[in-house]
Amino acid sequence: MGGFAGAHHDTVRKLEDRGVMRLVCTCDPEPARFQALQQHWQLGARGVRVFGDYREMLEACHADLDMVVIPTPIQLHAEMHAAAASYGLPSYLEKPPTLDYAELDRMIQRDATLRRASLVGFNFIIEPTRLSLKERVLSGEFGAVRGATLTALWPRPVDYFRRAPWAGRLEIEGRMVLDSCLGNALAHFVHNLLFWAGRGDLMSWAQLTAVRGELYRAHSIQGADTFFVEADTTGGVNMRVAVSHACANSASQAEVVICEQATIRYVIGQTAEIRWCDGRIERLPLDPFDPLLENHLEYARYLRGSNSRPATTLTDSRPFVALHDLAYVSSGRITQIPPDRVSQSRDDKDQKDYLSVAGLQIAQDAFVQHGIWPSTNGWGATPGEVVGSGDLSRFHDVIRQMVADATPPAPEPTSQT
Repeated sequence: MGGFAGAHHDTVRKLEDRGVMRLVCTCDPEPARFQALQQHWQLGARGVRVFGDYREMLEACHADLDMVVIPTPIQLHAEMHAAAASYGLPSYLEKPPTLDYAELDRMIQRDATLRRASLVGFNFIIEPTRLSLKERVLSGEFGAVRGATLTALWPRPVDYFRRAPWAGRLEIEGRMVLDSCLGNALAHFVHNLLFWAGRGDLMSWAQLTAVRGELYRAHSIQGADTFFVEADTTGGVNMRVAVSHACANSASQAEVVICEQATIRYVIGQTAEIRWCDGRIERLPLDPFDPLLENHLEYARYLRGSNSRPATTLTDSRPFVALHDLAYVSSGRITQIPPDRVSQSRDDKDQKDYLSVAGLQIAQDAFVQHGIWPSTNGWGATPGEVVGSGDLSRFHDVIRQMVADATPPAPEPTSQT
């Protein structure tokens, strides 16, 4: 019931009021902590049963369920998906489904036994403007796709990495977590980029041939808060991703698709723009889009048989998880950003402290536009090696070494602005 689960509760309640679905039961290890929310959601009046253990909930209620929503920490997804599947129930899994390629394969195999496939909640795939643009890309209107880039600066205060015991960690209690901007908060956008580069039918994602990455941290965490990743696809598309939480002020993100005859720039919630090589500029409207509500609706249509497939299946998530895992394998280590590049500031509005890396946006632009890696500009990293799918077998050993290298965590910077 805590964290992002609250957003799912609010959405399901709206859809229950519209007669689309009904909440049968919910659980939390500490349900007493959420008495106020239970009253707000009127769980008692709606006849919703509350449990302290999801296994007890499934045992008691499985016969009344069509699907289960799993908005829990990443390291719990696989076991909860398996528990639901053991009763024949598909799941609405919050993204990412897992960040371990081997665990994902096991989840895919388990899901294949179900009458209906599970959904992974990558929220923005079904945006109408995105889908219509992808159709135009596939039709060849813009010429062949040559490149795709993602830049995102997504500020998170220092205490964001204290929000839960697993926050910012590579592992906890022997379980792989890999919480990071790439794997968690900004995973939607990375998945979107792979969608743009998919060269099959409309609902296709790029398949990778090579990946190279550099991973950095500015915060005193076990994991990484800044990623630079390059990938080549089987369709001949070069992808570059530069994302970070080590920044302050306003968030920004942009997905760019570079074609032979035009460049598409897509900023979620703001703009979709086509710049043709002949000088024309085409701007497309982005209608209001409630991602959680629309994804629940879309999945309900699939479960009822109106839609032929979920928006993103576990199998569709393979390219994202492979890109993520190979970025770690390529980098081989998480480099602490030199202290003289990191400053701390306080936001007077939200009364929170933020760390910022000097020149981060310049470094991102140099990377996505020209392929210039931070390691060549004094960031202290060793250039990552080029790796492919055959190197995924090294992933677990690489993570174990990163965990060993990160103990104890690096100190916070002392400079103030």
